[in-house]
Amino acid sequence: MMLMKSMLLIVMLMLTLTIMITLISKKSMTDMQKMSPFECGFNPMSNKRLPFSIHFFMIAIIFLIFDVEIVIIMPMIYSIKFSMIKFWSLTCTSFIMILLLGLYYEWYNGLLNWTN
Repeated sequence: MMLMKSMLLIVMLMLTLTIMITLISKKSMTDMQKMSPFECGFNPMSNKRLPFSIHFFMIAIIFLIFDVEIVIIMPMIYSIKFSMIKFWSLTCTSFIMILLLGLYYEWYNGLLNWTN
């Protein structure tokens, strides 16, 4: 009997709070604009077929590549204690060479030029 009364009290409290929050909240159409997503400088309410800046896309890809690079380099530094120094230096050198070749490729194609 006591359990039933406490459960009824909890349910009534939950319903009361839910109704109060719904009535008190001040949502309007102007708040809907604030709550809409703002992605990469595009207005989500406009036409979806606008041209996309490939320069922005390439900068995002470059950021992701160098972000993953940090994740790969950190364990390499820690693993110098546990591996043979010749194998470790060969691995690190080849990895850094691949990154430098990628950086040269991006520079050669003008992807690092911020004025475009």
